[in-house]
Amino acid sequence: METVLYLLARGLVVFLQGLPLRGVARLGRAGGALAYWLDARHRRVALRNLTMCFGQEKSPREIRALARENFRRIGESFACAAKTAGMSPEALRPHVEFVADRLLASASAGDEPQSVVVAIGHFGNFELYARFGQFVPAFRCATTYRGLRQPALSHLLQSLRERSGCQYFERRFDAPLLRAFKNQRGVMLGLLSDQRAGKAGLRLPFLGHDCSTSAAPAIFALRYRCALHTGICYRVGLAQWRIEAGEEIPTRENGSARSTEAIMADVNRAFEAAVRRDPANWFWVHNRWKVQGPGFKIQSPRPAQMADRR
Repeated sequence: METVLYLLARGLVVFLQGLPLRGVARLGRAGGALAYWLDARHRRVALRNLTMCFGQEKSPREIRALARENFRRIGESFACAAKTAGMSPEALRPHVEFVADRLLASASAGDEPQSVVVAIGHFGNFELYARFGQFVPAFRCATTYRGLRQPALSHLLQSLRERSGCQYFERRFDAPLLRAFKNQRGVMLGLLSDQRAGKAGLRLPFLGHDCSTSAAPAIFALRYRCALHTGICYRVGLAQWRIEAGEEIPTRENGSARSTEAIMADVNRAFEAAVRRDPANWFWVHNRWKVQGPGFKIQSPRPAQMADRR
């Protein structure tokens, strides 16, 4: 079965990479629209999340429309990620804008820039974060990932990602390699930080509700004395993206390290602002506020169920 899935996935990638990028984006949006009606489980998750966060300011009809657009955006992002993975920096440049003035200033000073940690999230075509090093070669980009259960599919996915020049470290097995890499100057470490971190995560508010939050960006920034920023990929048009680096998030105050809770609360606030700027741009199909035990008891709002039935 795994071989069949691999062949299907490989064939889909080859098919998408043979099409123009805008055509791939339209095809992905159509696939996302279809998935909204076929994937009842993730539709319910998205509607529940949206109702919980926006139920006081949006009607059930507006929330359903937002969920449908979110599915279209996710379809567009996944399809375009397969396409852009095979595009050269020159071919990709007209479609992506990087807005990272503070990071670019340190990289253009002539000397090798200081290393930096960037807390990133599942916004827009988030696979494009890894291409930053091709546009600003002064930085050596790295990130972590968790391999899929199917080795062949995991290998296919990583073969696409590694064309970006970004170094990928499997978070369960490559910790020593990551530490050695991070001890160099000029490293930009991007860490996905907007998903549920399980029982080991920090209990912090996000969009008005407590959830489990990864402390990894704060821990790495403190341990290696790196600047910490957020990075958001905004969709600004069909097959057009703008990746913005946020303001530096302080990791020290009055000469002492801030707590990981305080640092990650600032990261969550930056992510909140990005979600409110373009609500359909985030990954609402993830169960971000899943109950994690007595300390994480979060009630699901009734309006979400009403929105799903209508």
